[in-house]
Amino acid sequence: MLKIDCHSHISGRFFKWGVELKSLVEAADKLGIDKLCCSIPIVEGMPTPSEFKTCNNEMVKAMKEYPDKILGYCFVNPGYQQESVEEIERRVLEDGMIGVKLYNQYRCSDPVVYPVVRKAVELKVPILQHAGYLTDPAEAARQPNISNARDISYLASLFPEAMIIEAHLGGGGDWEWALKVLKNTRNVYVDTSGSVIDCGIIEKAVKLLGADRLLFGTDLSMEEGIGKILGAEISEREKSLIFGENMRRILEARSR
Repeated sequence: MLKIDCHSHISGRFFKWGVELKSLVEAADKLGIDKLCCSIPIVEGMPTPSEFKTCNNEMVKAMKEYPDKILGYCFVNPGYQQESVEEIERRVLEDGMIGVKLYNQYRCSDPVVYPVVRKAVELKVPILQHAGYLTDPAEAARQPNISNARDISYLASLFPEAMIIEAHLGGGGDWEWALKVLKNTRNVYVDTSGSVIDCGIIEKAVKLLGADRLLFGTDLSMEEGIGKILGAEISEREKSLIFGENMRRILEARSR
């Protein structure tokens, strides 16, 4: 089966939690992952245009080093609206980036994010939105502006042509709550990444959303990411959709 990891990271100047590029590619090859959709976000504070441009420069360099393996998301801080919109347009049209990465600087339901979404719709590229319904008070306090499924559903209702990916179902707190909120929001996809491998997580997601709205991702939990889908009690056709066909369809939207 085609395997496209829709959510991965490499390390960078401002992002020390990623994996060194060569090691990531070697691991993907061993696991049979054909493509890695990567970003280099800044996970704390309010990154300036200079800082998020540095992240994207590093991402483009990785794309050029492994052109058949690495696909890059453009990371921006929507608080700098003009700079973010210009950066997305340049990176997608000139550097071949495949989407937009948003982190926890603003809730995605905040109007400050809307210009970024409009640009993504115009360019027909997806938005990978960091998200979680956090139940741990300390973690929730550390990320006061983290988006959750309700924020994403609201944004999707405002921009029905947007392709929005809620990040890491298996790493964002109460995943069952998220699935229920997103059940009827057809233009939102959910990626399966994260280290959580609760029994039935994939089966429940297929039941509530349908296999055509799930995207294989690892967020660097690579063995767990592969295993939770291979071990799920779903059909081979559903596994094929999740592993790669759905993300391929999203990536091909630009040429339609």
